Amino acid sequence: MKDQIKKTIRILNEGGIVIFPTDTAFGIGCRIDNKKAINRLFKVRKRPANQPVPVLVSSIEMAEKYLTSLPIDVKEKLIDIYWPGSLTIILPCKNDLIPSLVRGGGNTLGVRMPNHEALLKIIEKIGVPLLGPSANFSNGKTPYDMVSLDQEIIKLVDFVLEGETKDKKVSTVIDCSIKPWKIIRDGAIIL
Repeated sequence: MKDQIKKTIRILNEGGIVIFPTDTAFGIGCRIDNKKAINRLFKVRKRPANQPVPVLVSSIEMAEKYLTSLPIDVKEKLIDIYWPGSLTIILPCKNDLIPSLVRGGGNTLGVRMPNHEALLKIIEKIGVPLLGPSANFSNGKTPYDMVSLDQEIIKLVDFVLEGETKDKKVSTVIDCSIKPWKIIRDGAIIL
């Protein structure tokens, strides 16, 4: 497993795209700071350019670098309770640090700290957030295990990190850029 993690880190740092297990489902991603890899990821997934992608972080501090602010109520009522875990939080972000494609052209970012030891280690080592949409073609079936991965998408990436997911449910997504907060997608965490 150590070798697989090292290989994943090397490929991501070289601008590659990797499929990996998270606590929720299998994700597909690249570094947030590599525009060429991001463009390729959108092509691979056949994802519309106006559809933002969630990013995965290894710490609250990493998330804060990319957000305009982290409101105390969001931290106390959501992050402190549900991170690491299956909760994606949408907040206003620093547009100059996040490519427009990642934001879907908007001014917010969906951020999550996965409860997955190997993945947290990878994100920490690459030092920047990892794009983390599910590893399927746009509107395709979300893969929760290795056998559910579409063979066609596997052919289009640089590496598949083997492993298992825990929740076998998508993350819950909550928009905290508006008041009152709004649940965008029901998932593994019931709010």
